[in-house]
Amino acid sequence: MAKENNVNIAELVNNGGCFDLQFRKDTRHERTNSPTYYRWKVQFIITASKDSVKKLSAVKNILNCGNVNVLKNQARFSVQNIDYIKDLVIPFFEKNTLEGNKKKDFQLWKKAVNIVHSNKGININKWEKNDLFSLIEIQKSASKYKNNPREPRWIKMAQTISKSL
Repeated sequence: MAKENNVNIAELVNNGGCFDLQFRKDTRHERTNSPTYYRWKVQFIITASKDSVKKLSAVKNILNCGNVNVLKNQARFSVQNIDYIKDLVIPFFEKNTLEGNKKKDFQLWKKAVNIVHSNKGININKWEKNDLFSLIEIQKSASKYKNNPREPRWIKMAQTISKSL
C-alpha cells in the first residue's frame, strides 16, 4: 500500500478509515413549510488522535482533496464531494490495494459510489428502482465489515421510496 511522505495510508485506513454510505433525511427549516428531502450520501473518512494531524494533512496532499479538522482529541480527514471520491479516492485505492475487511468494504462502497454518481443531480424519486434496491443491499452487506456497525437511521424510508417507484 502507498507509503508516501512517510505516511502509511493503508495503516491509517485500517486503524481509523471508513468507507461510509448512508441514507439521509434533510429538512430545510429556512423554507416555507420546511420541506424534507431524502438522499444517499457517500464519504471517505479517516479518524485519528489529534497528534496525527500532520499525517492526515499528508493524506489530503497525496489524494489532492478532502478536509482535515480537529475536534477535542480527534483529528478527522474526510472527502464528501462525490466527484473527488469517484475521480481521486477510488482510483487511489484501486492502485493501492487494501487487505481483509477494508478491501471487501471498499469494493462494496465503490459500487455504491458509482450508483450515487450516475444519479447525481437527479431527484431520488426518478432514480431507477434497481439502483435504490442495490444501495440498500450494499449498505446491509457492508455492515458486516464495519468495526462498530450502526443501525441505518432512515433505511425504512429508503425501502418505502424504492417500493413506491
